[in-house]
Amino acid sequence: MSSSSSASAPPAAPGDPLACIDTPALVLDLDAFEANVAALHAHAGARGVRVRAHGKAHRCPEISRRQIAAGAVGVCCQKVGEAEGFAEAGIADILVSNEIVDPAKLDRLARLARRVRLAVCVDHPDAVAALARACVTAGARIDVLIELDVGQGRCGVTTIDEVVALARVVAAASPALRLRGLQAYHGSAQHLRTAQARSQAIAAAARRAALARDTLRSAGFGCYEVSGGGTGTFAHEAASGVYTEIQPGSYALMDLDYRANEPDATTPALRQAMGVMMSVMSVRAGHAVLDGGLKAVSVDSGPPALRLPGWRVHGVSDEHTVIEPVEAGCEVPAIDGGRAGVPAPLLSHLPALGQRCVLDPGHCDPTVNLHDWVVAYRGDRVEAVWPVLSRGASR
Repeated sequence: MSSSSSASAPPAAPGDPLACIDTPALVLDLDAFEANVAALHAHAGARGVRVRAHGKAHRCPEISRRQIAAGAVGVCCQKVGEAEGFAEAGIADILVSNEIVDPAKLDRLARLARRVRLAVCVDHPDAVAALARACVTAGARIDVLIELDVGQGRCGVTTIDEVVALARVVAAASPALRLRGLQAYHGSAQHLRTAQARSQAIAAAARRAALARDTLRSAGFGCYEVSGGGTGTFAHEAASGVYTEIQPGSYALMDLDYRANEPDATTPALRQAMGVMMSVMSVRAGHAVLDGGLKAVSVDSGPPALRLPGWRVHGVSDEHTVIEPVEAGCEVPAIDGGRAGVPAPLLSHLPALGQRCVLDPGHCDPTVNLHDWVVAYRGDRVEAVWPVLSRGASR
């Protein structure tokens, strides 16, 4: 699994002015990115909680390296292919924060565990047994986190008895497997809009995780780690006294969905660092068209927001984004030299053909997945261009 991108040529080179970036392109404001990383890591460090930055948000090894240089203990990811890509790029501590059950993928995980410190989540005894067999065959050992459903309603066991039963299965598979602790991620709490709702949801999750941890210890099992938390709630997990590790991912990039959350006084403010740059490809009375669409920006969390004063996104299709003046609402009658019926103040602000515009996505993770490169810039110049893990990393 290569960590480099071969699907397309880089859209820019270091030193290029922003106006020369080939669009559509994924761009990263380095000043905002570095401020986000510094703020969250300092917050976690002051509370004695480790940061395991979630690589699924950006799938970019260089970003992970910078997060680790800033204090993260390693990365987590969701797919075996992502783990392989990060390992090839030199990331030595990886948690696959997901269930893996396919025999071929388990074999790949076991082989990877001979090269890096690797952990994976489990929620079924059959999956534990299959993972152990793969490790025995490969001569490897993998750490295991038992996933406890703390409110997400997705993967994970739902009772404390199941936690203890799985711990027994893991212990029986020693030395191929080692129980590290619990995965207790409350994903749906990340986007609860009010600060109070998020606080209450994580308080309940922490109580449930603490009960599972204490029960494991009372039964004679080690539980060294309780991992979870994300960009929307990390301050609550960090303050809980239960979580030893948080797993934020979007914090480094940010998106409209997270920005829609009510600010929390206990949480450091995060800046919008990632965007999608597009170029104006068509202009006429009342609207303009950009050269990127659904294949450049995800709309699963709503349309992107345009960083162009006085303009907004009207619609997004496969290869086009139509933008219109915020003051629009006026009807533009039949074309008369392209300007009939358009108020004079709008005419003087029509964007120029070829003008670069940046849009903030509703959801950063699937937007990154549409691109092969991250164009990192500072001020008005490109500073670096970093590859994103290849699409095969979705396996």
